[in-house]
Amino acid sequence: MPVWDDLVGQERVTEQLAAAARDADTYVTRAADGTELPSSSKMTHAWLFTGPPGSGRSTAARAFAAALQCVSPDRALGGIPGCGFCDGCHTALVGTHADVEVIRTDLLSIGVKETRDLVRRAQMSPAGGRWQVIVLEDADRLTEGAGNVLLKAVEEPAPRTVWLLCAPSQEDVLPTIRSRCRHLTLRTPPVAAVADVLVRRDGIEPSAAAAAAQATQGHIGRARRLATDERARERRAAVLRLPLRVEEIGGALRAAQELIDSAAEDAKQLAEEVDTKETEELRAALGAAQGGRMPRGTAGVMKDLEDKQKRRRTRTQRDTLDLALTDLTAFYRDVLALQLGSQVALANLDRRDSLERLARGSSPESTLRRIEAIAACREALESNVAPLLAVEAMTMALRAG
Repeated sequence: MPVWDDLVGQERVTEQLAAAARDADTYVTRAADGTELPSSSKMTHAWLFTGPPGSGRSTAARAFAAALQCVSPDRALGGIPGCGFCDGCHTALVGTHADVEVIRTDLLSIGVKETRDLVRRAQMSPAGGRWQVIVLEDADRLTEGAGNVLLKAVEEPAPRTVWLLCAPSQEDVLPTIRSRCRHLTLRTPPVAAVADVLVRRDGIEPSAAAAAAQATQGHIGRARRLATDERARERRAAVLRLPLRVEEIGGALRAAQELIDSAAEDAKQLAEEVDTKETEELRAALGAAQGGRMPRGTAGVMKDLEDKQKRRRTRTQRDTLDLALTDLTAFYRDVLALQLGSQVALANLDRRDSLERLARGSSPESTLRRIEAIAACREALESNVAPLLAVEAMTMALRAG
C-alpha cells in the first residue's frame, strides 16, 4: 500500500508531494553536483503543512518523509517513490528510520533548548545517503525564542536536510519562517471518505463508522476514537447534554464544574501511567535502589521531571476541554442549521430531539451569541485564564442566549 493512501481526501496535496518526491529521488540517485536543487525542481528544503484539526497534517508530513527515504527498485522503472513496502518507507512510517526525526510535544510549548538540539541534528549528513528529514508536528507551539533559533536552520539548510513543519494555519508560525517554506494547505476530509477508511483499515462496522465520521465532521483521529472507545462516547454524550442543563443558574454552574472535573480526571488517567514509567526510568538511570533513596545531587533532575509532567497534565486538560467545546460548537451549529432551514447534514443526528427543542425555543441570533460565547471561552483558555472561571462565564452566557 503506497504511503499516500494514508492521506484521506487530499488528492491535490498528494499530487504535489508525489511530484516533489520524484524530483528529490532523481536528485539523489543521480548524485547531483553542488548543494542546490535545480530551480525547476518541485522539491525544496522546507515545507509548511497547514489545515484544520483532523485534516491529516502530520500524516501528510510522515508520508512525504517516507517517500523521500523510499528505496524500492521500482523507482528505476518509473515507479513513484513511496511504495510503502521497502525498508526505507516502512522504518520511516513506524518511527525507526535513522534519518527521520519526528518531534511532537504534549507540553504547552517547545523551547529554545529543544530547538537547538534539533538544529544540531539537522546539520548532520544522512546516515543512509538520502535525506535527513525533521518532522516538527507542533510548529505552532514554538516559543518566539525557539522560532528565532529555527529560522537560521530553515533559511540556510544543510544540502540533504528537509524540514517538514505542521501547524493549524500559516499565522501560527513566525512570518520569517513561513516565508521560507513551501506551503501545503489540507482540507477537512469528506465524511464519506473518513467512514470508508474506518471500515477498511480499522474493521469498524459501517453503521458505526458512518455515525462517528458524521459526528466528528471528518476529523479522522476523533472519528476513530469515537468509534472504538466507549469512554469517548460517554464523554461526548455528557457534553451534549449541557445545553439543556443551563436553563437555571445552579444548573449552569454545576455543568461548568462537571466539565472541568471530567477534563481533570481524563488528564490524570492519561498521565498516571506515563508519569510513573518516566519517574521509575529516571530513578534507575540516576542509580537509585529499588524503593530506596535518591543519590545526592539528583533532586534538581527529579524536580525538572516533575515540572515537565505538571505542564503535560495542564496541556492534556486543556486539550480535553477544547475537544468538549468543539463538540458543543457543533451542537449549536446544528441548532442554527435547523433554525435557518439549511440543508446541510447535521453532525448530531442522535440528538435530533434536543436540537429541535432548542431550535424552537430560541432565535438564530441567540444561537450565534452562544457560539460566540464558546469561541470566547476557547480564547480565554489559550490566554491562561483559570479554566473554571472561563467555563462558568461560558455556561452563564449559554443560559442568557
